[in-house]
Amino acid sequence: MIIKNHIPNFFTCLNLAVGCLAIIAIFEGELDKILYYILIAGILDFADGFFARILNATSPIGKDLDSLADMVTFGVVPSLLMFVLIKEYSTSTLVPYVAILIAVFSGLRLAKFNNDDRQTDTFYGLPTPANALFIGSLPLLISSDLPMSWLENELVLIMLVIAVSILLVVDIKLLALKFKNFALRGNEFRYLLIGVSIALLLIFGIISIPLIIVFYVILSISANIFSKI
Repeated sequence: MIIKNHIPNFFTCLNLAVGCLAIIAIFEGELDKILYYILIAGILDFADGFFARILNATSPIGKDLDSLADMVTFGVVPSLLMFVLIKEYSTSTLVPYVAILIAVFSGLRLAKFNNDDRQTDTFYGLPTPANALFIGSLPLLISSDLPMSWLENELVLIMLVIAVSILLVVDIKLLALKFKNFALRGNEFRYLLIGVSIALLLIFGIISIPLIIVFYVILSISANIFSKI
């Protein structure tokens, strides 16, 4: 047994475990912890890909395991979280189930990614980790001192579910932070995304994450218009 070949899968399994912990936290009503679980899972998801590349330890099993872990952490978790949020502000027993769309479209997004040769240095559709971060930040926004009472609205939350579900599978190129080189030319929008994200995090802290995700989508569309990605 070559140990290095199992290192990426180790991080993938940790990602899956963190996703399960996030689901437990949702069941226990600890919604303010979900974003932190998703952040940790995102780091682990990056680590498995990073070590797979530098150790040349990619495998069909690792690819499938990564998608399964991502489906739980970045698909099921935000879907359950949104279900709980809508249920809290809805008078209907059926309406909250619209949140299942997030899990369904996350599954479609992951399957599409695994079978789309175009997504080597760019993305087509919103990446599931980005969507999970956006949804995971909602409880913190609602409980913050910011004027976010409009989020405590059934219709707004339903519209968010529909919007992110469409963004997950829409065939529009979005920026990926995969640099072929580090020159400014050709990477202008990537550096802008990094710079603005750092500035927002320094100013507003972790609750700036949804704003960063929205900025990311708008910037990617702008990059498409100027043919930079």
